[in-house]
Amino acid sequence: MGRLFKILVITAAVGAAALALYAWVSTHRSGPDGLSLVEVKTGSITEKALAVGQIEPKQKFSVKSKIPGIVSRCFVEVGDPVKAGDPLFEIAPDPTPSERTDVDRSLERARATYDRTKSEYARYQQLAEDGVVPKDALDQKKEAYELARVALAQAEDNRDLTLRGRVAGRGASFESVIRAPANGTVLSRAVNPGDPVVPLTSFQPGTELATIAEMGDLVFKGTVDEIDVGKMAVGLLTRIKVGALPSDVVTGSVTRIAPQAQKREGATLFDVEISLDPGQKVTLRAGYSANADVVIREKRDVLVIPERLVTYGEGGKKTTVEVPGGSPGEEPKVTDVTLGLSDGLNVEVLSGLKAGDKVVQRPPKEIR
Repeated sequence: MGRLFKILVITAAVGAAALALYAWVSTHRSGPDGLSLVEVKTGSITEKALAVGQIEPKQKFSVKSKIPGIVSRCFVEVGDPVKAGDPLFEIAPDPTPSERTDVDRSLERARATYDRTKSEYARYQQLAEDGVVPKDALDQKKEAYELARVALAQAEDNRDLTLRGRVAGRGASFESVIRAPANGTVLSRAVNPGDPVVPLTSFQPGTELATIAEMGDLVFKGTVDEIDVGKMAVGLLTRIKVGALPSDVVTGSVTRIAPQAQKREGATLFDVEISLDPGQKVTLRAGYSANADVVIREKRDVLVIPERLVTYGEGGKKTTVEVPGGSPGEEPKVTDVTLGLSDGLNVEVLSGLKAGDKVVQRPPKEIR
């Protein structure tokens, strides 16, 4: 019980001291009428536009198959680096009974035609040597024989592709292994062994097997409100804050501004693309959410004051501030100032004040 009493006494003493300190600070910061003084300081002013978007690879492509079947093997996982030509997937053919029958019958017909034209060509060769048939007739039989030989080879290739998924020989080699078309990193893998694959044709998009991108060339893609896009131009410096990396700032420059707006949730937005400066020691990943400050104008080492202290008159043509009177107790005096660049919170002072001057800040008006 005694220990609890001591804790309560100490807590009350600390609270009283904090209250007294707050009262002292408040008394010395503002006068009895609630007025306080703000010093004119040297600082920086930046006019900027805000772009909201995410980090994405500049080049990203999908991997698809040109042959139907079932995924038999996957050679890569998400995040693996690949080079052009590296194997990604192996597609095992999965023909229907009708397709099996069609290729078998086509091969039988092609072989029968080939055997018949071959024997006819051999017979006409003998007749031509005996002078029984003219050379033109022999040439026709030779042409028919060559066409039948090509048709037989094509039927054999179709059967091999349908049943085994690969063709080899005759000066060409085709296989059912899908390979990487370019260097990059595997961003996503949409299939696993056993999944069916629809081929890419002129009439259908096909099954997306994986997505590959070059992670060494990242860009920021986002949108800017129509209010700010008129001030922007290609080449402007940007500072990008990535949500997953709050302590790091990534720099870049605007490389593209869409010529046409788009409507999203009642807002008019323009797409922008920002190229990141090379050599930055920040590890970025595709899909990071980020905000980009596009620097439209920036001034350093200029006189600045909070814009809330400025009074605008005559339709914004006249700007004034209040400064302390010449003696204690005297009412503040109104003085004209010329303003420059503003960032919405602070404003540049071009004339009317100098560094170290005091500007009167009135307390906020009470709304009843």
